[in-house]
Amino acid sequence: MSGPNGDLGMPVEAGAEGEDDGFGEAGDREGQLKLPLPLQGCPPGDGNWGQVWSLEGTEEPSSLPSLEYAAINSMLDQINSCLDHLEEKNDHLHARLQELLESNRQTRLEFQQQLGEASSDATH
Repeated sequence: MSGPNGDLGMPVEAGAEGEDDGFGEAGDREGQLKLPLPLQGCPPGDGNWGQVWSLEGTEEPSSLPSLEYAAINSMLDQINSCLDHLEEKNDHLHARLQELLESNRQTRLEFQQQLGEASSDATH
């Protein structure tokens, strides 16, 4: 499809053939597609972030669009993974806040009961 063996080409270290601007735009250099670095705070993905894919050895010029689609698909997978991770964190924080709220309610009720008992004892 993309390469002679159907692969996406040979991965090359980011910055190996030029300076990485961090944007990872398709077509930064002729015959290459650079994937961006992962978002901060997200779990590690499939390891394709920050790599440059070389189109050398591809049979046809129409390989670029399929390589771009593969890069976009990889980016979307990483974004999806980040969103899943954030959703898990949000759910965990929500559960902890609910526990804290209930604990504070219970403590406040106990404190009010103690104050009520102390004031009724003081009047007798």
